[in-house]
Amino acid sequence: MTSILSSTTRRGLLVALGLAAAAVAAPALAAGELPGQGVVVQPLKSTIAEETFQTEIVMKALEKLGYDVQPIKEVDYPAAHLAIASGDGTFLADHWDPLHNDYYKNAGGDAKLWRDNAYSTGALQGYLIDKKTADQYHITNIEQFKDPKIAQLFDTDGDGKADLTGCNPGWGCERVIEHQLDAYGLRGTVTHVQGNYSALIADTIARYQQGQPIFYYTWTPYWVSNVLVPGRDVTWLQVPFSSLPGEQKGIDTRLPGGQNYGFVVNTQRILANRAFVDAHPDVKKLFSEMKLPVADINAQNKAMHDGANKPADIARHVDGWIKAHQKTFDQWIADARAAAKS
Repeated sequence: MTSILSSTTRRGLLVALGLAAAAVAAPALAAGELPGQGVVVQPLKSTIAEETFQTEIVMKALEKLGYDVQPIKEVDYPAAHLAIASGDGTFLADHWDPLHNDYYKNAGGDAKLWRDNAYSTGALQGYLIDKKTADQYHITNIEQFKDPKIAQLFDTDGDGKADLTGCNPGWGCERVIEHQLDAYGLRGTVTHVQGNYSALIADTIARYQQGQPIFYYTWTPYWVSNVLVPGRDVTWLQVPFSSLPGEQKGIDTRLPGGQNYGFVVNTQRILANRAFVDAHPDVKKLFSEMKLPVADINAQNKAMHDGANKPADIARHVDGWIKAHQKTFDQWIADARAAAKS
């Protein structure tokens, strides 16, 4: 399910992520040619630190077009959608489609918001358990957790119910998990443990390292699957049938190979204020063209997990990625400038 990178690819990504960082050379532009000159842009981001990388790449591109890009403001996803719809924010680089479709609709939908792009594709989500326990008890489907004996294997607080390391309120994934606990008849045997995901998953990994069974939700791109590797350390659980809440209702979550992990493969889009992109065709063109591979996000997130997580580290990763993809980055800027003049 996650990207398996060759050692050569991994070395290349480490270079690209700024372990050999350098300043990005600016094209020679006359001041009057910058389409964003004098225009303020307000980027928004959730509280997930690992989303800073992809947000700052967008910010760098906007700066090259002359925009006055303000420091990132952190808000929860629902509030970010409303702020962008009202014009209090300009863009969010991590709108998950279809996971955030309810937020999109509630904030005004296409009339207020724009997301006609595919910044990063192939974002996966689902439930996993440690491979040792999965193999020993032949656990392949979350429906098996209806059996109290199976559920008790993953009990961490002594109440007899499985403890699922879950999703923070306001992220969108928590609504899917809560819906599926009811849909699959798991309320009596599974507890959805919520709080600070970073702290909870750290505790989950610690239990795994101590040889204890673990049961958790996660997503990609994110560093967790670089530490707990599916197929080696952990196993994805399938679900008995597709069942999603809200705007996702009725979507079939089966993958082309027949596996069903309960979540749609998402596309991460750059969400923007519609009036803003309509008034700035260069921004619309830029956002439409920008692409960031999941493997690159995974590698950068793993670097953060390994300790390179200070603002200066992330800035180095951003500059390193741009330098490694300079031709592509410069083409985005050239195409955006051309759109501004058309």
